[in-house]
Amino acid sequence: MALSESKLAYYQELAKTIRQHIVRMTHHAGSGHPGGSLSATEILTNLFFEHMNVDPQNPDWEHRDYFFLSKGHCTPVYYSVLAEKGFFPVEELLTFRDVDGRLHGHPCSEHCPGVDISSGSLGQGLSVANGVALAAKLNGTNQRAYVMIGDGELQEGQVWEAAMTTPHYQLDNVCAIVDWNKIQLDDYVENVKGLGNLVGKWRAFGWHVIEIDGHDLNQVDHAFHEAKHVKGKPTVILAHTIKGKGISFMENTDKWHGLAPNDEELELALKELV
Repeated sequence: MALSESKLAYYQELAKTIRQHIVRMTHHAGSGHPGGSLSATEILTNLFFEHMNVDPQNPDWEHRDYFFLSKGHCTPVYYSVLAEKGFFPVEELLTFRDVDGRLHGHPCSEHCPGVDISSGSLGQGLSVANGVALAAKLNGTNQRAYVMIGDGELQEGQVWEAAMTTPHYQLDNVCAIVDWNKIQLDDYVENVKGLGNLVGKWRAFGWHVIEIDGHDLNQVDHAFHEAKHVKGKPTVILAHTIKGKGISFMENTDKWHGLAPNDEELELALKELV
């Protein structure tokens, strides 16, 4: 079932606001990763505001759902969603990467409310999600573990070790999301190390696979709904996205993987995000 018109319009505006936060934060810091944050905006917006069972007033609530940003460099989108959700003040976003701030370049669970794992070394998020999901099964709770993985990150061998573990233990409370924007640090993923038949690989590993347009909020919402109803196996959402989505000069290039906009570029970006 599609989102209502009012809810769809709300999420579209919220995604635009989050994109504004992303470029402002990275501009303030003079560093950061806007490209892969912009590609993940609709996914994290819909996940946190529509599907995850969390309490911003009690971030460590023991019965919460978990989210792990395995591609840990993309904190601008993560922090923006957490702030808009109410985990900390929106105004704090402009302390991004400040030496004495808590919004580090990579997420730190010790300092930032709403962050469930300190990440940055690629390839580890799915392993952590497996552990949390297995604990939930053993404890008899209905908690879910969501993990976002970058497509370049899929070149890490640990991801595929973890991907064998999840179906082995029938962890149907795990939902992996691959931000499939086709570009990594300095080139297209296929030029660095091609991923081959990604749909077929995940299916062969025993996963329920959903392939979507990661910028279509109705498709994103439907995928998360579908994942909740899959029993006996985990779900992976392969989300086709555009690196730098929403800002014309940032789209579909590796230039903005880890580059902050200057004053002029910020002004141009914000004009496109009205």
